[in-house]
Amino acid sequence: MTVEITVENALLARARASHNTDDCMALYQEWAATYNEVLADASQNYVAPVLVAQTALKWRPQPRGPILDAGCGTGLVGEALSRSATVTVDGIDLSPAMLKVARQTGIYRDLDIGDLNHRIEKPDESYDIVTCAGTFTEGHVGPDPALREFLRVTKKNGLVVATILNKIWKSGGYKTEIEKLEAEGLLKVLSMEIKDYRKGAGDKATFVVLEKIVST
Repeated sequence: MTVEITVENALLARARASHNTDDCMALYQEWAATYNEVLADASQNYVAPVLVAQTALKWRPQPRGPILDAGCGTGLVGEALSRSATVTVDGIDLSPAMLKVARQTGIYRDLDIGDLNHRIEKPDESYDIVTCAGTFTEGHVGPDPALREFLRVTKKNGLVVATILNKIWKSGGYKTEIEKLEAEGLLKVLSMEIKDYRKGAGDKATFVVLEKIVST
C-alpha cells in the first residue's frame, strides 16, 4: 500500500506540474493503463467522479437528454452515472490513451479527442448536463473558454456540474469567470459546496452546479 500511495502522489504531482498540452499528453499516455488501479481502486480516495455523478443526478434525477462528460479520462464519471440512472453519455478528453480505457467500459455513446482549453467541437445546446471532474486543476484546463463553452453546448435550463480544485478556485480565475457569466445573464448558480476531492488526502474542491438560463 505504501508503494501504491507513493506512485499515486508522484503521478499527481506530475499532473499538477504540467505546463502545456504536450506535458499532459505524455503523462496520460503513460498513466492511462493503471490510472483506475492506482488512483481510484488501490487507494480508494479519489471520490470526485462519484460525487459529481451523484450531484448531477440529485439536481436532475431523470436527465432530459444526453450528458457530456468533459475531460472524461478513463470514464469514472460515466461509470458512476450509469450505476444510478439510465443515461446517454458522450465523452471528450485530450488523451487518446485515456479514451481507449473509457471505451472499454461500454458506457459512452461517443468518445472524442478534444482540448478543453479551446472550442468544443459540439453543436450548440446538445446536452442536458455537462459534467467535469478533476479537470479544473493545476496544469490542466483554465476557466476561459471552458466554462463558456460548457454553457454553449448545454441546453437552456440544462446543468453544468464541475469540480474546481480549491487551491486555484480564486487564484486561477474560476470564481471570477463564474461571476462574469452570471453577470452576463448566462447562468444561475444553483449550488456551490466545498467537498472532498481525494478523501483523507487533504484535497478539497468547490463543487459547482450551474444552470444555463438563456441561449448563448
